[in-house]
Parts: sequence; structure tokens; C-alpha cells
Amino acid sequence: MSYKEIQRLAVLQDVRDQRITQVRAAEILNLSTRQITRLLHKLNQDGVSGLAHASRGQPGHHRHDDLLKSKCLSIISEHLLGFGPTLAHEKLSSMFGLHIPVETVRRWMTANDLWIPRSKRLKRPYQPRYNRDCFGELIQIDGSYHDWFEGRAAKCCLLVYIDDATGKLLHLRFCEAETTFDYMLSTRAYIEQYGKPLAFYSDKHSVFRVNQKSSQDSQITQFGRILNELNIDIIFANSPQAKGRVERANRTLQDRLIKEMRLEGISSIADANKWLPCFIEQFNRKFAKMAFNPKDLHRAVTETAEELDEVFTWREPRRVTNSLTITYDKYVYLLENTEENQRLIGKYLEFLEYPDGTVAIEHQGRKINYSIFDKLSQLNQREIVENKRLGSVLAHIQQQHEELEQQNKCNRSQKMPRRRAQKTAIQQ
Repeated sequence: MSYKEIQRLAVLQDVRDQRITQVRAAEILNLSTRQITRLLHKLNQDGVSGLAHASRGQPGHHRHDDLLKSKCLSIISEHLLGFGPTLAHEKLSSMFGLHIPVETVRRWMTANDLWIPRSKRLKRPYQPRYNRDCFGELIQIDGSYHDWFEGRAAKCCLLVYIDDATGKLLHLRFCEAETTFDYMLSTRAYIEQYGKPLAFYSDKHSVFRVNQKSSQDSQITQFGRILNELNIDIIFANSPQAKGRVERANRTLQDRLIKEMRLEGISSIADANKWLPCFIEQFNRKFAKMAFNPKDLHRAVTETAEELDEVFTWREPRRVTNSLTITYDKYVYLLENTEENQRLIGKYLEFLEYPDGTVAIEHQGRKINYSIFDKLSQLNQREIVENKRLGSVLAHIQQQHEELEQQNKCNRSQKMPRRRAQKTAIQQ
């Protein structure tokens, strides 16, 4: 019996024992007095079983025929094995003319082990691994987007470099977006302080890995080329759990770092980057631990500052036209008209863009003089930029729009009294 039927039985027994009236019983059970009389009659005639619904245990009027059910399951087993309930429902309707509700198909497939609901599937095990033995053997890197300044400044990204063996924060840097140039600046600052590690461990962000399926396996990103020149390997994680140390560090930083900056009154990226070394020292003093092996696998940086300047650049090949020009980012670069440069017509040069925004043109280690011709300067339209600069350009456009709206609002408020005066004069 259901709870509702048990409650009815208790009230009806009170009526039969004359402890309450039928009117009171009807109020308790929210039924009519006539219904109470009918239930009492069935209780006296059939006993407790008379309170149960007569159709209980009987097949439903809208249930599907067993023959149709077996036909549907046989089709799924033979032709639609491995299909989910939703897709199997679509194919049964379009290909076999069996119009059965999707939830009915789901229930049949689950009962016959043709489909396992997600709630009953075994969770994928993520077995823990031991930390690396030596400091500098594996450095996990990641970018964390968050409202780091709690509304005092725009949302930004924190680049995090953490050692796998010790859990030691090695480098932090705030930036507007997780771009190649920002990773260039952070990686250079890191290797100048600690040296070159054995390998970096990152996710499959497009900064680190070419994710286009049509691309060739030999293609690497600009950041990958830089690491290759510095003899630093990069390993890609298949899941966030695989690089759990940096993910847990991000979660800790999103709590502690935010509160520390609030106490320090820091409200800008520049001020935060100046103060971050103090926070890194405090964090490592509390959370870092000793490595299993005291050996430091960082290698000394043998490149000079000038050589590092050339390594940490965005490099792209450009072909020299017959008019001694090359095009990059909607700008035309005019090469110096010399006899040596005329031999470069039809050949590919290397266009270098540095993190500070300066550019250079190089061929076989020789820098080539140039002048810039802006073919868009005469057009009244927005500047055309590459994707790596899109974030900063949109922020600048938003600021211009806000200033323009504020200016228009002031102009409207200044013209309003004049309009009212003109309207009053006309009425008079």
C-alpha cells in the first residue's frame, strides 16, 4: 500500500470506531462525504485490499505491444548497435517507420543493456602520479582568467609557472590576455632568473600547439619554435587533471592572491606585477617543499641578451615583390633600393616582430633597411589588426565609445535649456 492509502485506512478506522464523524474524515482527507461513505463500504466488504486502486498491477492502456518492443530491440541490436537513445529514436522513425517516444526507447535499451545511463557509468579513473624528482625537471605553465582585482580593474589573465617537483612558484605575471607575446616576456624573465628547464608542461592552447587538423605535423607555433631554439621540450596534457599541480595553484591564488592585493590596495596590472615577487616569496615559504633529489636540472643560459632578443620574436616569411616591397599586417614595407637588395626579388625574407612592438626584416642574419607605406591611412575605417592584438584594440574602442557617449550626453544637457527657451518664446 502507498502512504496515501495507509493514511486513508487510519482515518476510516477512526470513523468505523466512531471516534470521528464522516464529515470530519472528509475534511482530513480532502474528500467529499459521499466518497468517505463509498470507501467505508469497500473497507467493510473487501477489507484493506479494497482501498487499493482496481487497475493496480494491470497493463496500461497506452503501453506498447510486446511484439513491437521485441521488433524495436532486434533492429537496434542488429543495425543500431552503439547508438544512443536519441539517435536510435530518430533512425527508427526515419528509416524503419517506428514512431516510438524517445523516453520509451531509452527505457527499453536500458533494461536490455543496450544503453548505460551516464549516472551509472564507471567514472574514468585518474590515477595519481609521483612528482618529478628534481627541481627544474618539469615546469607546469598555465594562464588563469579571473576577476583578480574584484572590479577595481578589468578582468585579466595571470600566467603561472610552477615547479612539479617542489610545488614552488617560479614566475607570475598579470597580462590582458593569454597571448604568445606575453608568454615570450614571462618565459624570458623566468629563464634569466633560474636558467633553462628540462621541459614545460602545458595544455593544448593554440599558443603552444597547432590544433588545426589540416595542418602538417611538422608545423609548430611561434612559442614552440622559441623553445626549440632554446633546447627546451614542451609536453601537452590531455586533461586538466594531468596538470593538477598548476590547476590547484590557480585555485589557491584565486583566493589568497586576491585578498592580499586587496589589503595592499593594488588596482592595476602594472602595480601588481611589481609586487608579485614579494607574494611569490611568501607563497613558497609556506607551500613549497623539498624535492626528492637535491639536484637542480636548470641549465645555464649561454645566449647573450642580444641573442635572446632575436630568439624571443614573432617570425614569419614574406616574399619580396618586383617593386622591392613586402606586406605584413596591412602595411607595405619598402626595402632600400640597393643592388644587394635587388638580388632578393622573388625570395623569402624573415619578418621579425618583437614583444615591444618594434619590427625588423632579416635575410640570412643580415638586417635590411626599410620604410613603411600605410596603404590604409587614406581610408576612413577602423584599423585592421591581427588576432593577437584584438583584445587591446577592443578595449581601446570601448574606451573611445564611452568618452563619445559622455561627450554627447554633455552636449544634449547644454542644448536642453536653449530648446526650452525657444519653445517658451514660440508659445508666448
